[in-house]
Amino acid sequence: MGNDIPSRNPLAGIKVMVIDDSNTIRRSAEIFLLQAGCTVILAEDGFDALAKIADHQPDLVFVDIMMPRLDGYQTCALIKKNNRFRGTPVIMLSSKDGLFDRARGRMVGSDQYLTKPFTKESLLKAVAAHVRVAA
Repeated sequence: MGNDIPSRNPLAGIKVMVIDDSNTIRRSAEIFLLQAGCTVILAEDGFDALAKIADHQPDLVFVDIMMPRLDGYQTCALIKKNNRFRGTPVIMLSSKDGLFDRARGRMVGSDQYLTKPFTKESLLKAVAAHVRVAA
C-alpha cells in the first residue's frame, strides 16, 4: 500500500560485507551499495572478513573467489559452518563464469554467483533478492 512513495529506499540500512582482494572491486561495490543506502563493511580477504563478521553481523556477504590465504570457497564454507551466520546469504564474485565454479560455490553453501565486472543493477538486485526487505 505504501509503495507509492518513490523516494523510499528499500535497501536502506542493510548491512553488506564485501570481501575482495582488489581495492578497485571493493571501492566500486562500496560506492554502488552506499548510493543504495546500504551500510558497507569491507574486507581484503577471508581472514580479514572472519575477524570482522562477528562484530558487524552483516545481512549479506559478497565474497570474491580468487583471494590469497583463504579463498572465497573456504571463506563461504567457514561462514556457513558458523551457527550464527548459517542463514546469512553469501554471494560469490568471480571473473570466471564456469559451470564448475558455480557448482563448487553451491557445494560450500553460497546463495548466488555473480560474474565480475558486475553492474550496479546486478549488485543491488542480488542484495534485494536475498535480504528480506522490511515492508
